[in-house]
Amino acid sequence: MSRLSTFTDSESPKYKHSGAAISLGCAKLDGEVIPDFKVDIPLSTFNRHGLIAGATGTGKTKTIQVIAEQLSQNGVPCLLMDVKGDMSGLAAEGTANPKIDERMKLMNLEWKPESFPVELLSISNENGVRLRSTVLEFGPVLFSKILELNDTQAGVVSLVFKYCDDKQIPLLDLKDFKKTLQYLTNEGKEEIEKEYGRISTASTSTIIRKVIEIEQQGAEMFFGEPSFDPDDLMRIDENGRGYLNIIRLVDIQDKPKLFSTFMLSLLAEIYATFPEEGDMEQPKLVIFIDEAHLVFKEASSVLLSQIESIIKLIRSKGVGVFFCTQSPVDIPRPVLAQLGLKVQHALRAFTAQDRKDIKQVAENYPLSDFYKTEELLTQLGIGEALVTALNEKGVPTPLVHCYLRAPQSRMDVITPAESDAIVNHSELVRKYNREIDRESAFEILTEKLKAAAATAPAANAPAGQTSTLERTLNSTVGKTVLRTAAVVLTRSLLGALGVTGTSARKRKSFF
Repeated sequence: MSRLSTFTDSESPKYKHSGAAISLGCAKLDGEVIPDFKVDIPLSTFNRHGLIAGATGTGKTKTIQVIAEQLSQNGVPCLLMDVKGDMSGLAAEGTANPKIDERMKLMNLEWKPESFPVELLSISNENGVRLRSTVLEFGPVLFSKILELNDTQAGVVSLVFKYCDDKQIPLLDLKDFKKTLQYLTNEGKEEIEKEYGRISTASTSTIIRKVIEIEQQGAEMFFGEPSFDPDDLMRIDENGRGYLNIIRLVDIQDKPKLFSTFMLSLLAEIYATFPEEGDMEQPKLVIFIDEAHLVFKEASSVLLSQIESIIKLIRSKGVGVFFCTQSPVDIPRPVLAQLGLKVQHALRAFTAQDRKDIKQVAENYPLSDFYKTEELLTQLGIGEALVTALNEKGVPTPLVHCYLRAPQSRMDVITPAESDAIVNHSELVRKYNREIDRESAFEILTEKLKAAAATAPAANAPAGQTSTLERTLNSTVGKTVLRTAAVVLTRSLLGALGVTGTSARKRKSFF
């Protein structure tokens, strides 16, 4: 029996499933595509998370398209983080070309152009459904993270949240937070010290400066109302296809803190609001996080622990999370261990460190009698990947070199006119693209200060009246006159006692 036949007979049954499945393509061995060996992944395992990795230009985005298209066709909505701006093509039909025809013919698979229901979302100036969150919903830990505060400053932020919670004061946007912090440092200083402890002025000043910094990055557009409801990510169109919700993040590539903290906040909100589902025939929602290293870059140990916990537990809510990055080493090991499906595109070895990383990546995959994983990682062509997944029983499948199928949607961005058409017909745009500025911490504390100023009587004088002498003594000129008189009187008394500046200095001498 030939090596090819042995490979097909022993490995292909492990990629056959009784239920619905997502087709990635066909196996490849020794340079030959095997059309009878279909690489299918059970739909029921897509809440077990995944990794799509590989060097720039190896086809990671197209792999995301292939998976998202089929999830939509099976009625599973998706949320896609589009950092580079090249996922919007899902909204338009693909165009046939000889390369696609050749690829699909080699795999004996049918291809037809198709567009998919897409919703464009934004947390910045990009055109789309406006995503917002209140400061209170963000929470003190994540809010401190985006401000890059130390432990002492983060403690002050927690105190502000605690005060607003205890006093039933809505903390909605950044001006609410700044007003509360300023109030507790000045007019409310006695109140806060009595109930919660002293706040350092230095810490307050630093926090205010940090808030101003993120305001300059456009964060004031994100904080406020109406707050986005995660249930609106779960929509199905009239044809039973799941909506592909694309968050446009092109203009915040230089603001990784805003992106990473927003992502963590969204995951926490989904986990908190979605009901427990257990194992399902198919997931309720699948999230694709492009440029995933931005989520973990410079994350504190507390936040990494939070991410790990959410990834472990969120699958019970019927939600799958897929991380897309250049190398698996970008993902913390505890998180990497939770990822059931791994699609590894080519890696490049330009430096000694690259070779070390490739060796480490190869060790993350199952041992194979048919592939030299470390060598193959640098030899994969565009649109090819090493794949391992979980079968319907949760058992890892053997490693396979997969020749990936082509997306049915456009493998390019949509035009501005097409983008405007999607936004103009969106129900969610009409729901969320409006600003609500209801009474919150800023208005409540401002009114409180006005009321206090209006009712405070002048000390030792009838209300609204001040004596001429008091006004004179309290004026700048009056205070200067008093200081001068005190100096003259003191010098006169010392002179009468025979104590002059010179004699005083001489008394300090031992001779």
